[in-house]
Amino acid sequence: MNIERTIENLKKNNMETFFAANAEEARKLVMDMIPAGSVCASGGSVTLNECGIIDALKAGNYTYLDRNDASLSAEEREEMVMRAQSCDVYLSSSNAITEDGELYNVDGNSNRVSNLLFGPKKIIIVAGVNKIVKDLDEAVVRVKTISAPLNCKRLGCKTYCAEFGKCISLENGGNMPKGCHSDDRICINYTVMSKQRKKDRVKIILVNESLGY
Repeated sequence: MNIERTIENLKKNNMETFFAANAEEARKLVMDMIPAGSVCASGGSVTLNECGIIDALKAGNYTYLDRNDASLSAEEREEMVMRAQSCDVYLSSSNAITEDGELYNVDGNSNRVSNLLFGPKKIIIVAGVNKIVKDLDEAVVRVKTISAPLNCKRLGCKTYCAEFGKCISLENGGNMPKGCHSDDRICINYTVMSKQRKKDRVKIILVNESLGY
């Protein structure tokens, strides 16, 4: 893992990047980036919760579009997801970050990856250094052996990876889009974010801790 090279290449790809010593410092950096009154939303993220960022958004002077609010009806939840597409600040983690400065993300519903690519005015990505991989090949393997199995277990999905700890596709080469045929499969759409046309729309905070999956 080459942290300095990763940061340098993320910056070259027009993604402003910061390095935080720990989760607390990461949370402070994030909150300093969000103007009071901003409309904010987030993807499902263990990392953001571990850093206390979701709690800070709910408690702060922001409008937080909480799609996980248990009081919402299915229709209201869908409306919340749609509103997030044009929010001021969208927060997420990343499934993997390559040393070449690329973000690799895999989604099921795909509202997260679609918002990362286009829509919200500002994107803030928070990721532990455990998410850094050498290249896209390693990123694919990371998702198939770490991110997807652990998230499927967390979400109670009935998938091969949740039961056996790795994607069934690894038995036959493990090509990026290959996987199980479970209705609960969370690996549906695959995205790579490289050079950004709008400089610093995407801001990265790398945390010198192991966070999330």
